[in-house]
Amino acid sequence: MDLFEAPESVPSPAPAPLADRMRPRSLEEFLGQAHLLGPGKILRKAIESGELHSMILWGPPGSGKTSLALLLAQVSGAHFVTFSAVLSGVKEIRQVIAEAEAVRARTGRRTILFVDEIHRFNKAQQDAFLPHVEKGTITLVGATTENPSFEVIAPLLSRCRVYVLEHLGEDDLLTLLRRGLTDAESGLGAFKAEVGEDALRSIVRAANGDARSALNILELAVMLTGAAPDGRRHVTEGAIREAAQRKALLYDKAGEEHYNLISALHKSLRDSDPDASLYWLARMLESGEDPLYLARRLVRFASEDVGNADPLALQLTLAAKDAYHFLGSPEGELALAQAALYLACAPKSNAVYLAFADAQKDVNAKPAEPVPLHLRNAPTGLMAHLGYGKGYQYAHDAPEALVDQEHLPEALKGRTYYRPTDRGLEAEIAQRLARWRNWRQAHRGAQ
Repeated sequence: MDLFEAPESVPSPAPAPLADRMRPRSLEEFLGQAHLLGPGKILRKAIESGELHSMILWGPPGSGKTSLALLLAQVSGAHFVTFSAVLSGVKEIRQVIAEAEAVRARTGRRTILFVDEIHRFNKAQQDAFLPHVEKGTITLVGATTENPSFEVIAPLLSRCRVYVLEHLGEDDLLTLLRRGLTDAESGLGAFKAEVGEDALRSIVRAANGDARSALNILELAVMLTGAAPDGRRHVTEGAIREAAQRKALLYDKAGEEHYNLISALHKSLRDSDPDASLYWLARMLESGEDPLYLARRLVRFASEDVGNADPLALQLTLAAKDAYHFLGSPEGELALAQAALYLACAPKSNAVYLAFADAQKDVNAKPAEPVPLHLRNAPTGLMAHLGYGKGYQYAHDAPEALVDQEHLPEALKGRTYYRPTDRGLEAEIAQRLARWRNWRQAHRGAQ
């Protein structure tokens, strides 16, 4: 063998990543999103008829947004321009528009402007697109992982159709991985890699519905596996675990998924489901959420949804917050898990939350009347002369510490805010309050 000849048994890897090389070349090759691209579905009909329109593709990473935009241009024969919201600004937008106008004047072809991560554009940058989308100078295809109703300005959103893409299902990902393994032209076929069904399913689980992640894991696992004497690469689950490192969980602390996950945790706690509560807590922690943010939410839940049905819940959640602050990760996370399980299993009451909300409404809606004279202190003779404290009944001097006097301003006389439930300790509180209220009512009737 000549010194400058490449070894025949080791194929040269293609320069682009496998995920890029394996992009679908036709609608038939596109996997997933059958609700949009299946026979007779809305987006497929638009593509096949050539009636393209500006759109926002909203979906999780690896769901096919970029691949779909490329197919739109390919099928329609349009001039395709990619634009990064991270690297470009209004100046670059003007250049793209000028290019689109020149292409239309020269060839009659329209331009599809694909804007990746469109949610990262500020208002001024998004405004710059408006007149050109409206005139049809460009067909805007924006891609985002964030809810466009929060991240895209209303005028631009009203000029685009929003299509929601979904995670790829397990069968679609398996099909994609097998295709990547066997395709000798664009895939890994030349490496003669053998990956068992269980190992492929491990990749699917690690990718969490993300096609790009699945192909990246597969490619790295194959590269990490040396060739056997027969030239084949027997990829093990160990190689896959090394390539995957950890599951690619979809998460953005400032985005919609953050709110989706905390909502799932809160509702699981409220519905007394300890298993689901523990899962959502663990998922947020694994996704990189600030544990002290979760501790604050647990403390809030203790007052908002447990309240006086189990006052120990507030103490335990505060203790969990302090324990995490003292121990840090990962040891302190166990205290958060303990608090979450306690909250899920505790009796529930939102009576404190409702009572406080009603009191706040009255504070804002009613006039701020003076404090009744009998409730005021009289530290000076003048104040006593003016009637401060006159008629006040000292509860400790009364039988059973029960007195009958009004404590609210005149406009709110007789108002009831706190209505304890019959759950947990609040059942006992409810009985006590009912007994006191009945005594006062009877006392007033006897006068």
